[in-house]
Amino acid sequence: MTAVKMEKQLFGTNGVRGVAGKEITPELLITIGQALGTIRKGQIVVGRDTRTSGDSLIKAIKAGLCAAGCDVIDCGVLPTPALQYLVREHFDGGVMITASHNPPEYNGVKIIEPDGTEMGDEETIKLEALIFSRSFAPVLWETAGRESSCPDLIHEYCSSITGLFPDKPGKGMTVVVDPGSGPACITTSAILTTMGCRVLTINGDMDGTFPGRLPEPSIDGLKPLSELVISCGAAFGVAHDGDADRAVFIDEKGKFVEEDLQFALIAQFICRKKTGTVVTPVSTGQIVEMVITKEGGTITYTPVGSIYVARTMRSLLGNGVNVIFGGEGNGGLIFPDHQFCRDGGMTAAMMVSVLSSTDKTLSELIKELPRRYVLKDKIRTRKGKEILDGIKTDYSQEKTDYTDGIKILRDNAWILVRASGTEPIVRVIIDADDPDKCQDFHKEIIQKLERYG
Repeated sequence: MTAVKMEKQLFGTNGVRGVAGKEITPELLITIGQALGTIRKGQIVVGRDTRTSGDSLIKAIKAGLCAAGCDVIDCGVLPTPALQYLVREHFDGGVMITASHNPPEYNGVKIIEPDGTEMGDEETIKLEALIFSRSFAPVLWETAGRESSCPDLIHEYCSSITGLFPDKPGKGMTVVVDPGSGPACITTSAILTTMGCRVLTINGDMDGTFPGRLPEPSIDGLKPLSELVISCGAAFGVAHDGDADRAVFIDEKGKFVEEDLQFALIAQFICRKKTGTVVTPVSTGQIVEMVITKEGGTITYTPVGSIYVARTMRSLLGNGVNVIFGGEGNGGLIFPDHQFCRDGGMTAAMMVSVLSSTDKTLSELIKELPRRYVLKDKIRTRKGKEILDGIKTDYSQEKTDYTDGIKILRDNAWILVRASGTEPIVRVIIDADDPDKCQDFHKEIIQKLERYG
């Protein structure tokens, strides 16, 4: 019932990405467009984030799709979850030109299926086969696709979120929004304002060079947001990555809220309202499971990647399981009452709802959560397979989980070692009930990695 990860050659965990002009070229995107148009006929909607390379790349994908006989609707710049919502509501498929959290020189492609989820592994492998073989032919002139534009559809996405909060829970609440010069510049502030919030923004002008901070909302990059939250007495600050499918938070004291804590807090809020199952990858912090089980819920784990979470959620629902929430421990949360994809705008709206339900501040709510210690590291290497094979052998006698990479469980602690699906690195996550366990486990595993890397 849980999604199984399959090996792909071109597409990674979340689409295909690379440096624009090197790995990601107009020629490649024309080919992807032709291949996609061969297996997905009908109306295909396209959109992009604010990256400077996006304009030429979206033209290329549209050319390929039209050459394959698809009609193309261009929604311009918008968040990935906005495009996903519009695909589900109106179109036969979609293409998002984005590199999400990667630096400005990167770009990429996400393929969206008619149900609004990203294309799964099995269909992606079929698509890759067409791309590599180029076994497609442009249609004749009388059946070539046509292009139109519909930039105003983004308002429908915003309304789909605000319509879930008709009582305007943000009344009297000040929030600072940092869209990071990405497409959330035109969505999140509008959503929260409609919910009744007083909204201030920073990095609120769309700019593909990302002058204020990088697309990845890091603690250092969010210092100006923290300062503004404190100076204006805001209830919280929220920041997005490059395509706004994730959201991270700054509390009222200007402190960064770790993503697992954010996940746990919102999961707690939802589980107190209804009982059911929460779906998340094996990389998510143990605190999330602790909170869910305490509130009477259950948890299902998947491989790392939002597509595996989303498809598992849909599969479980199809089998009669009451799935109430899902997401990843990186700020990418999925609300099935809205749609089956990570949605930063919806996450920001939900945080408003959480805080409006209590007299406590965000920092106070976070302080009440269970205490866990997390240590994350990454090793740059192209020997991911060799490293994982060696780790599996070394820890074959311990309790392990091979859902994605290898997860070793020991004495109320665990360590996950897995090869990244988007970069040539091996990621290490350690989660324990004691900081010394984290350090000891880290030292032990690094010695193993050095031997194989």
